[in-house]
Amino acid sequence: MIRLPRSLRPPLASLCLALCLAGTNVQAEPGATDSAPDSVARFLAERGLIEPIPADSSFAQQVRERAADWTSDLVLSAMNFLGVRYRRGGETAEQGFDCSGFTRHVFEASVGLVLPRRSNEQAKAPGLLNVNRDELKPGDLVFFNTLRTAFSHVGIYVGDGKFIHAPRTGGKVRVEDMRVAYWSKRYDGARRAPQPAETAVTASPASTPAVAATALASPLASPGH
Repeated sequence: MIRLPRSLRPPLASLCLALCLAGTNVQAEPGATDSAPDSVARFLAERGLIEPIPADSSFAQQVRERAADWTSDLVLSAMNFLGVRYRRGGETAEQGFDCSGFTRHVFEASVGLVLPRRSNEQAKAPGLLNVNRDELKPGDLVFFNTLRTAFSHVGIYVGDGKFIHAPRTGGKVRVEDMRVAYWSKRYDGARRAPQPAETAVTASPASTPAVAATALASPLASPGH
């Protein structure tokens, strides 16, 4: 996994999100010199993770306008794990991730928020805000019913109707479009973690909340989907 200086995270987060927001394939002009965005796009596209995008700065500008530095760090952290294999109960890049292990790891590593371990617990965690589908922003948790059980799958919204997640056994962390029929009809809702400046997330003794990284995390005995 690539570890980057904090000063480079916002611009690179914009680039990573731009790669995900692209919906068209563009061929480079003959003899053109490769740009950094083209190189990254080609690297990910060759592995079947995303589609290449045009070298158009407007994509990055759109992302800068839609994602604050806080969510940029979060989404960039998630993008660092593209291609990591799925493993039930996994919660590190070395082990592999299941869906809730992936979201839990990303939130703790990037913004210092420890989510509950299971996807249904994350959906019900006190301190997280319900979000309407038409108000989604990059960094929101998005939930789906994939096992005939509410909130049985979770990923992280990255913008333009797309989300990043650890899909299933045999799969790898990847970006997918929530608007395709499979995901659209299984969509269960979204949650947003308040930014640190808005409010502090505190523990509740009666439930399993999202808590600060320095506090005790929820038990790990029951892996998520």
